[in-house]
Amino acid sequence: MSSTSENVDDRLSMLPEEILSHILSLMPMKFAVQTSILSKRWRYIWMFVTNLDFGEIRSMDSLHSLTIIVDRALRFCTPSQVKLFRLHFPLICARVSSVSNWIDELVRLKISELDLRVHQLQLPPTMFTCKTLTKLRLEPSGYDGQNVWEFKCPVNLPCLKTLDMFVFSYPSLNAFKLISGSPMLESLSLDVRVRAEDEEDYVFNIPTLKRLTFTSFKCGSWTHKVVLHLPNLEYLCVEELCSLFVMEDVSSLVEASVSLRCMPDDHNHIWDELLKGLTGVKSLSVKNLSCLTEFNSFTSSPPIFPIMKHLVLGDIGHYGQVLQYLESSPELEQLCIKVYPSQQKPEEYIWVDPELVPACVTTNLTTIKISICKWWKCDIPFLKYMIGNAKALKTIDITWKKMSIEKEKLVCAEMVKLLPKASRYCEIHFHEN
Repeated sequence: MSSTSENVDDRLSMLPEEILSHILSLMPMKFAVQTSILSKRWRYIWMFVTNLDFGEIRSMDSLHSLTIIVDRALRFCTPSQVKLFRLHFPLICARVSSVSNWIDELVRLKISELDLRVHQLQLPPTMFTCKTLTKLRLEPSGYDGQNVWEFKCPVNLPCLKTLDMFVFSYPSLNAFKLISGSPMLESLSLDVRVRAEDEEDYVFNIPTLKRLTFTSFKCGSWTHKVVLHLPNLEYLCVEELCSLFVMEDVSSLVEASVSLRCMPDDHNHIWDELLKGLTGVKSLSVKNLSCLTEFNSFTSSPPIFPIMKHLVLGDIGHYGQVLQYLESSPELEQLCIKVYPSQQKPEEYIWVDPELVPACVTTNLTTIKISICKWWKCDIPFLKYMIGNAKALKTIDITWKKMSIEKEKLVCAEMVKLLPKASRYCEIHFHEN
């Protein structure tokens, strides 16, 4: 066995340094450094890695060691060698000058990807004019980071395509400078956590943008707008919906994901307005649908989704909400449902077969996936209705939380009674979660 191990070690050590450094670049930096003790051949190879991934630092002792390693690694790096630099220490304070000097040096080394989650982060002016940066993620830790974006220098990031940032105050006056100075931006993730008194609107006018993830949390405020003029946008993700979206141009939008948030009764129109701007999507995912206070999913006339093929409804409060989307999606092929474990009595939700079967059910619907935490009396009638009317249905996947063997047998027996099916090719699969 030892002979085999030696042969394997020899073959690995005989590889060119370029290949060895590439292998080490695929692992966190702390493991790459540890290979220096293997032999003289391995002593300095870690200094030639292309990815400097230092992970998350949680203690002052680790921070002290990290500072030594980073200083030493950057000292021996050559221009264009380092592609990625990742550093996370959100819970402890490093010397502001140290991090700023590291960023300065990385810019000189023509860094491509920069990922920083740092307490008391201070950005040097050189970062805002880096000609080689293609991907940037900045997360100042806590509200200490609210001054990070207050920079006076001009922004010119000609190669930046991906930007992820967390903002704690006045994003339109500060962080949006970074966006406007990035003419090639294709993917943007903006997490805005501001005070209730901040009433500014957010205007996205980015011709090159293809993906946008927007998260906004404002305690007690529901009045600001998010204006989207994004003619090439293909994917939109809205977390914690609490803003009025004005869709000026999202003509290329294909996929959207929205997470609802409990809102005052007189603000449900926010959801209506957003849906109207999403009518051209092919795929829609809605989370926390039970947050809507009304029985209906819409407070006005339901919009029509003429080309939507895939629909995910998370945490529904009742199957009436599902029916509304089925009626509004004539071309729907795949339906995924997660049933919310309501505290109210299941008897209050009684499924009633609609007078008219939605067009997609009789013609296009091929797949239904449903996740159930606790069986309700309305679950079986709903499934019976779908199986009995979906003529193109091929698969129903039913996932439930683990239940007793007796109850499981009872549920399966009830499902067997649903036959005959409208589709002779329909298969029913049960899964435990």
